[in-house]
Amino acid sequence: MPRALMLHDDTPRARLETLDENQLPERAVRVAIDYSDLNYKDAMAVTGQGKIVRDYPLVPGIDFAGTVTDSTDARFAADDRVILTGWGVGERHWGGFAEAMRVDADWLVPCPQPLSTRQTMLFGTAGLTAMLSVMRLKEAGLAPGDGPVAVTGASGGVGSWAVSILAHEGFEVHAITGKPEQNAWLEALGAHAILPRADFEARGRPLESTQWAGAVDTVGGQILANLLAQMRYSGKVAAVGLAGDAALPTTVMPFILRGVSLLGVDSVYIPFDRRRAAWQRIAALPNALLSHMHVEEAGLDDVTDRSQAMLEGRTHGRVLIDPRR
Repeated sequence: MPRALMLHDDTPRARLETLDENQLPERAVRVAIDYSDLNYKDAMAVTGQGKIVRDYPLVPGIDFAGTVTDSTDARFAADDRVILTGWGVGERHWGGFAEAMRVDADWLVPCPQPLSTRQTMLFGTAGLTAMLSVMRLKEAGLAPGDGPVAVTGASGGVGSWAVSILAHEGFEVHAITGKPEQNAWLEALGAHAILPRADFEARGRPLESTQWAGAVDTVGGQILANLLAQMRYSGKVAAVGLAGDAALPTTVMPFILRGVSLLGVDSVYIPFDRRRAAWQRIAALPNALLSHMHVEEAGLDDVTDRSQAMLEGRTHGRVLIDPRR
């Protein structure tokens, strides 16, 4: 009888409950969950901010890794190690903040060697999104010798992994953050320079002096608009988030006068082959990258407090959820 963090539409919103096995969704693959992790979207769902969850009750948690215990789908068998990210899990479908969950086989990816299930969740949706961003930039033609690459929201999950992966790939990374206390950590991840977020928050001109060959933006809003105005000719920006604002107060001028490309990156509904390729690239990264990542471990009964802390900007790096802790 697995424990799970269940969200309800009354008070208290988040409750730690023990489920009967027949309460789990009727789906093809049952997974014993080793680890999940806390993402910004999870924090919004748990605290009730935004419109992440619409149907109740629901188990949140947009990703997890674990071991198959039984399967009616031929693609997976007992003892297979698997990863789940995306597909509306933790938003419309029951998710990873539980000791076990039943899910569709289409949602799963085999855990590639030599990664452990714990290591996969140190990356999680954030690391997957960062890798997809780097892949998108490189496929669009961005190369390390082209010039500096900016990363906004650099102390967050996606941003910190983007800094680390880009630096590993040989890019000159400039980390933009509103948390100066994390500067030394970002330098350890490989950032060439640290820039204060405040320098990018004021409304600027449609075109500014050129600085960036590329960028990974997790913030949106005015910060993304200012980045676009500062891109070099044929610069490329991967847009992956809206932690600041979903609006984009910009003009067409960076695109038609400098040939700037704004590249959307989705990690939710990407096809299986692309998803597996990204995880294989993650598995090929050196273990040294994990050693620099700041990690905080928590149990299911800590999720509500850590969610509030994340929304208040009091976390950095990765928050790993051990459902049996």
